[in-house]
Amino acid sequence: MKLNELSPSVPRKNRKRIGRGNSSGWGKSAGKGSNGQNSRAGGGVKPYFEGGQMPIYRRVPKRGFSNAVFKKEYTILSLDLLNNFEDGETVSIETLFDKFLVKSIKKDGIKILGNGDLTKKLIVKAHKVSKSAKAAIEAKGGSVEIVEFGGFEKVAGNNKK
Repeated sequence: MKLNELSPSVPRKNRKRIGRGNSSGWGKSAGKGSNGQNSRAGGGVKPYFEGGQMPIYRRVPKRGFSNAVFKKEYTILSLDLLNNFEDGETVSIETLFDKFLVKSIKKDGIKILGNGDLTKKLIVKAHKVSKSAKAAIEAKGGSVEIVEFGGFEKVAGNNKK
């Protein structure tokens, strides 16, 4: 088989070349009808436009308050992923990047959750650790140290600005 003998598995359909003269079948108004807002260049209405009627997002009452702006976002890491480290090793942000367990850090850091089983004694340095993860780490003879976010700008993939 050669490159010039290849053919697509699904037949390719030519695109509709509109506005290329009357003989093309898509001339004059290019399939957009005669006149009106939608026939103009750059014309058309937004998806939520209701024909001049008072739109629903302005009709419904707006009440309450949301703390969503202040929500903390952490990169989540399960406890069983820490079994990739050697016994007695220190688990820090840099070592997590080196072992490709973390690709990027969200804006509030890394949180270790107690999902799975830990089989090794480790020294864990993270921004946040759940109670169950801390209990599991300390049960194996390891220790947990909470670090402040910052100083990791040199770590690849860190999107904290």
